[in-house]
Amino acid sequence: MPTTEEDLLTAWTALLLRCGTTADPEPYGRELLRRWSEPQRRYHTADHLGAVLRHVDDLAGHAADPDAVRLAAWFHDAVYRPDRSENEERSAALAVRALTAAGLPAARVAEVERLVLLTVGHDPAPGDRDGEVLCDADLAVLGGTPEAYAAYAAAVREEYGFVPAPDFRAGRAAVLRGLLALPALYRTPAAHARFADAARANLTAELRQLEP
Repeated sequence: MPTTEEDLLTAWTALLLRCGTTADPEPYGRELLRRWSEPQRRYHTADHLGAVLRHVDDLAGHAADPDAVRLAAWFHDAVYRPDRSENEERSAALAVRALTAAGLPAARVAEVERLVLLTVGHDPAPGDRDGEVLCDADLAVLGGTPEAYAAYAAAVREEYGFVPAPDFRAGRAAVLRGLLALPALYRTPAAHARFADAARANLTAELRQLEP
């Protein structure tokens, strides 16, 4: 399971080779890691990428195409500007360009694009096993210990440091309410059992702090 950037690059290279790339995976892997290390990032970093990939590995038995989910994990926040609202769409478009150039089959490229776009709302359709795995892996941070969740929330606030406090509180509260309103925070049985109760407690506690 990848932990350092070199581990991540090794995992990326193996993934692209498994998927039948016709190009050298390493240069684009380094470009992706450069993106994941941009200075505006505090939470959406290479550490987050590694964590999502580890959770995908844990949940891979639930997926129909685990490697498509892994590819989507690599791209899901590859474009990340806190001052923009279309990061997922730009990330999906980047995935299409990069994976097409790498020679991957069009059907798998389209699946990766679809999966990346699912992370806008984290609400996969029932039976969308690949979508369930990616969304659960991305939201696993919500079900951490209170201390880990607090560190996550603080890092998100740092990413939005340019937003005045009242505006941030209102926007963040809306995000939390949206998550709590989902039919289920986690769709795979394993993630639901492991994270659901803690995630609801963490989200509810943060929401109480944000609301007047």
